[in-house]
Amino acid sequence: MSSSQPNLLPSLEKLSSQLQGELKFDSLTKTLYATDASVYREMPLAVAFPKTTEDLKLLIAFAHAHKTSLIPRTAGTSLAGQCVGNGIVVDVSKHFNQILEFNESERWVRVQPGVVRDELNRFLKPYGLFFSPITSTANRAMIGGMVGNNSSGTTSIVYGTTREKVISLNTLLSDGNEAVFGALTPDGFDQKCRLDTLEGKLYRQVKEELGQSENQKNIRENFPKKSIHRRNTGYAVDYLLASEVFTQGGEPFNFCKLLAGSEGTLAFTTEIKVSLDPLPDPIEVVVAAHFHTIHESMKASQVAMKHPATAVELMDKIILDCTKESIEYSKNRYFVEGDPMALLMVEFTGKTEAEAMAKANLLVADLKVNQLGYAFPIIDPAMTKSAWALRSAGLGLLANIPGDAKAVACIEDTAVDIEDLADYIDEFDKMMEAYGQQPVHYAHAGAGEIHLRPILDLKKKEDQEAFYQISFDVAKLVKKYNGSLSGEHGDGRVRAPFIPLMVGEENYQLFRRLKFTWDPDNIFNPGKIVDTAPMNTSLRYEPDMNTPEPDTLMNFDQVGGILRMAEKCNGSGDCRKLPESGGTMCPSYQATRMERDATRGRANTLREFLTKDQKPNPFDHPEIKEALDLCLSCKGCTAECPSNVDMASMKAEFQYQYHKSNGVPFRSKVFGYINDLNKIGSIVAPLANFTLSNPLASKLMKRVLGVAPKRQLPKISSISLRSWYKKEYAKLPAPSKVIKSIYLFVDEFTDYNDTPIGITAIKLLKKLGYEVKIVDHDESGRSALSKGLLEKARSHADRNVKVFQDIIDGNTPLIGIEPSAILSFRDEYPRLVSPELVEGAKKLKFHTLLIDEFLGREVMAGNIDASSFIKGAKHIKLHGHCHQKALSALSWTQKILSLPENYQVEIIPSGCCGMAGSFGYEAEHYDLSMQIGEMVLFPSVRSAAEDTIIAAPGTSCRHQIKDGTRKQALHPVEILWNATL
Repeated sequence: MSSSQPNLLPSLEKLSSQLQGELKFDSLTKTLYATDASVYREMPLAVAFPKTTEDLKLLIAFAHAHKTSLIPRTAGTSLAGQCVGNGIVVDVSKHFNQILEFNESERWVRVQPGVVRDELNRFLKPYGLFFSPITSTANRAMIGGMVGNNSSGTTSIVYGTTREKVISLNTLLSDGNEAVFGALTPDGFDQKCRLDTLEGKLYRQVKEELGQSENQKNIRENFPKKSIHRRNTGYAVDYLLASEVFTQGGEPFNFCKLLAGSEGTLAFTTEIKVSLDPLPDPIEVVVAAHFHTIHESMKASQVAMKHPATAVELMDKIILDCTKESIEYSKNRYFVEGDPMALLMVEFTGKTEAEAMAKANLLVADLKVNQLGYAFPIIDPAMTKSAWALRSAGLGLLANIPGDAKAVACIEDTAVDIEDLADYIDEFDKMMEAYGQQPVHYAHAGAGEIHLRPILDLKKKEDQEAFYQISFDVAKLVKKYNGSLSGEHGDGRVRAPFIPLMVGEENYQLFRRLKFTWDPDNIFNPGKIVDTAPMNTSLRYEPDMNTPEPDTLMNFDQVGGILRMAEKCNGSGDCRKLPESGGTMCPSYQATRMERDATRGRANTLREFLTKDQKPNPFDHPEIKEALDLCLSCKGCTAECPSNVDMASMKAEFQYQYHKSNGVPFRSKVFGYINDLNKIGSIVAPLANFTLSNPLASKLMKRVLGVAPKRQLPKISSISLRSWYKKEYAKLPAPSKVIKSIYLFVDEFTDYNDTPIGITAIKLLKKLGYEVKIVDHDESGRSALSKGLLEKARSHADRNVKVFQDIIDGNTPLIGIEPSAILSFRDEYPRLVSPELVEGAKKLKFHTLLIDEFLGREVMAGNIDASSFIKGAKHIKLHGHCHQKALSALSWTQKILSLPENYQVEIIPSGCCGMAGSFGYEAEHYDLSMQIGEMVLFPSVRSAAEDTIIAAPGTSCRHQIKDGTRKQALHPVEILWNATL
């Protein structure tokens, strides 16, 4: 069914007018929701963003009337295709995201399904409680999705799965009526059976079905072993059978056991009540045991499970190799010794570090006695967060495998008894050898669930067939060990076709009878768990489809082209994390919570339109323009996205290509040529500044340019930094000793706008013992890059590489003041310059430093120390520039600002400031820009004491802080200069 059908469009429009929320059926929105984190793609009819339960009732009625379906969705990180379908995708993440009720004494909380797991736990932490299931996606996974999939995560060996935590569920049944499911006494169960409603029919059916001895026998004999707590194959009727209604001494009957893991196929959940656990002991350490073989690591996991571990997790060599190429995650490899085939990360907690370490040392001793492993570093409490970040990135990192062949999710969810694990993996690996496969192994070894992935190119017909055949063979192997084909990721589309094999045809038919009693018209997420299509259909790519890579000005050859850069996004959704989780990536998503504004949404849009394109210019699509409009080019994704999807570079290339068919907007030309205009303005600086600040003149200028009226335009210096250097540098007092020479890159922002900061930087460097050289060079090209004026940006980059390639080296570095300008040498230049200059650009990349970096390195080398500075006490709040955080490190700035004795530096845990060059000046982006600033940055600055110094290395950041808080932020060199003796 398609929304393009003329008879359906009026109905969709009418429904849209009736909802308090939104209903969208434009091509961009449908494209955004055609995929999740799985390999599947199916264009939905529409996407709904309901605000109320009444909205959901209207959607249910519409689905019945028009014979369509509702596909519930929260974060969309499903690996089995649960969130993909041709009906109406119902995204509850935007509005159904409230914590409704909390009972500290009884340890429970009631929430809406769109509450993020980590967000909930931040709320609970002051009370000493937490919701214990923790997935690798916990900073964006939502409670509704966790219930739908019966998620578990790394600590399930201690805390169990989501199913064990659900107390009650408020739902809408397929007839639109509300029903609350919770624990019932036998009398309460009987009362439910007497209801003359669909709800009563559900209780009567389960009483009849599970009361039959033949059905009981089929369930007990054919379901996975009960010792496997991660068992999600099909509907959890084995848990219902274990209740006191059917089994003497059982727990109270609760339909929540069935609904957890049902993937939204039985009812639509509106509220969730879950039990809570006391926070674990505060101190944790991790044993990172190293192994030469996978078999050895499997045996070690059996040993580890005899110890009081809270997590036993595996990473294999394939994933570890992926971390080497990641900007962010390569930093977290510090504990890896040699080149292990596998790492087993075993966590222990304690009330003290000594207690936790004692447990860890006992495991290490046990492993050595059993001659398992060759290295056993113990990661101390201060570093465990970064170690677990390495493990959590596993899914996204797999997208970094070069080429079209990727580690594919199809058999990654198998779970067996821990005592069977080593034998099962041995047989599995031999099976994969027969397929010519070296599969990926990672994740929950302690739970008997290793995420196993074959390497397949699903663009090829033969690999699409292997996708099925490998899955079928593995299903038979899992059945041999009475394991669960679905451990925590669910059946969805990928494993559901094998359910009859896993539990028997009789139990499968029982599932069908349950489904169609709960949902007679099949409106709730059809094609999942029962009556699924073949698992190798509705894939993202048609078999053997030849999609040419578009020609681009920037060089994306390292990843195979711009289309393959977009395809690196595997849907893991790291870009959907909220501000409290830290990091920079996707500030616009953090503000709007719209899929369109996440890196994933933008990458999917690019992939879809570049793959399906029929136009002469494959970039000439307004849908791509809309999806990329709110990208701030913050560069957060280049480091924080495990797949290293570089959206900022793709946006610049898109703008360039789009301009070819649609022309360059006037405002883009003005901002792209701002340095040339400032150069002219500096000649008549008083007049220029009067125009910029005069209410009438500036109002007219802003209106013409489309600049937000509330913005203060940067003033122009009457003397450029270059001019000042030529006249004044030689007059500065000479240092007693010259440590080394450096070249200063005079960026376009410091040259004409922030000239005093540039002068201060030069004075500081010379006073500390550095000879500062400035040569004739071009602007960085950053402004042109940001507006897609790539030919102009290339000309600047080419000239700069020619100027610096023969004079810059490890002894004489190139130093820059403005992060976005100087770091373009490190990031864009090697992809941007003309082919003959690429090697020169790559050389410069390693010898180009932000001034904060340079000074920090000199401190570490012993060339600068506290003796050059005053000893007065100061408190500094530091906000880092996005490009600095992505391509360098804020720790350098913290280090140099902490150099004067008694200077205390507090890093503001902010992401992007919201200004992002010209973005925040543009009238249509102003409100969002300020909203981003209000998330973390502005409140932190406003709350600072009057004598606190606000530090910000970025020129845009300082302007944003001034506009948003009326406080003046200083560049770090200004603070250091003021502190010199």
